[in-house]
Amino acid sequence: MTGGHRIQKQIIAVLREHEAGAKAGDLARKHGMSEATLYNWKAKYGGMDVSDAKRLKALEDENAKLKKLLADQMLEASAPRELLSKKW
Repeated sequence: MTGGHRIQKQIIAVLREHEAGAKAGDLARKHGMSEATLYNWKAKYGGMDVSDAKRLKALEDENAKLKKLLADQMLEASAPRELLSKKW
């Protein structure tokens, strides 16, 4: 099991405790985190199961790779224009 998968399982377990009626403040103290972190997790992972969270992480990773590829291509495309626009 990867570290990311283990963390997602923990996040979802904490959120399930919250959904079952545990108070946010109590959960935050129990798990050594801030209430803000719990609410961020709830906004991102609320209502998901572990397979949903894995899919979301995979999509976020793929999105980050695509953004980097696009940025690299834009830089490569702009370099020749800058060279051509310089007066020799």
